[in-house]
Amino acid sequence: MEFLAGGHAEVRITRADVGKRVSVRRLTGGGAGEATFTDAVGVLTSWDEGVLSITRRNGECVRIAESSLVAAKVVPARRPATTSQGVAHPSSAEPARRRGPGATARELQQVAARGWPAVETARLGEWTLRASGGFTRRANSVLPLGEAGVPLDTALERIGQWYDERGLPAVIVVATGRADTAEELAAALAERGWADERHTTVRTAALAPLADTDADLSRVALSREPDADWLALYNRTGEADRAGEAARSALKVLTGGPSVWFATVHDTDGGTAAIGRLVVDGRWAGFAALEVAPAARRQGLATLVMAALAERALEEGASAAYLQVEADNAGALAFYDRLGFTDHHGYHYRRALPGGGRH
Repeated sequence: MEFLAGGHAEVRITRADVGKRVSVRRLTGGGAGEATFTDAVGVLTSWDEGVLSITRRNGECVRIAESSLVAAKVVPARRPATTSQGVAHPSSAEPARRRGPGATARELQQVAARGWPAVETARLGEWTLRASGGFTRRANSVLPLGEAGVPLDTALERIGQWYDERGLPAVIVVATGRADTAEELAAALAERGWADERHTTVRTAALAPLADTDADLSRVALSREPDADWLALYNRTGEADRAGEAARSALKVLTGGPSVWFATVHDTDGGTAAIGRLVVDGRWAGFAALEVAPAARRQGLATLVMAALAERALEEGASAAYLQVEADNAGALAFYDRLGFTDHHGYHYRRALPGGGRH
């Protein structure tokens, strides 16, 4: 990170730069005569009473004492590098590693929304308000793709009213890692007191290698709808009798999507040992609801389910895979690493707190 001007570090930001993307270096300690510095890049959300708040690309908010600043400057929004023909290629700053299928964050957000469709939706400009009786944050949050068509505070007021009418909290999903406008939205919501929740990673992979296995895929039963045993192992659909409104909403979400399949592996006693869900949408195959019963773990059943679903997706013409996993689920991340999935972008939720967060 370069801050030098004429050979000297300078602090070249002021309170007038609130709302802009900045890069700062601060003194954070040191010993034995050596200073220690830490860098931060993000949107300058506020600068009050000697403390700067910076919202990073992943949605994290960092507070920095003005007195600790060593150097700082405004930086332009990141743009993809291009070839001499004007074609975008991956940033040279991205570490060399396996890359998943090419796609923008917006494309994947749209695909994922179709693959996990809300029971009820409403439009606010290019934003989509989604409600599904509280079943999963994905199906009960605002998807902000583009502009709301009204000032942010007006949008938040309308969002709050819409979710209040449905007895749900007002929640907005914010993509991170690939869109500066999303970074700015995260900063604006943080400034208005919207709580930061549930960081998730969207991962992609080539589809064909997932199905390349010598395992006996005939063990995996595929169906268009989940049966009672599948739902029992999934155990997230609400009331046990499946008669409640929350359970009906959950089933609508689970069975919605362009082409949905449910996988089940039974154990030797006929019990449900493992399950999974697939939705095929054009070139994309989305995987979700991968669960293995505690007594059946470490037998390769999760890999078997993924392979069977991948084979079905290939038969329907898909070529790329995606899934979503919570960023702190180390076990799941390691498993998907082994299958060849790599990080594409992230997202997290911002929730309006009771009595605040709306203007």
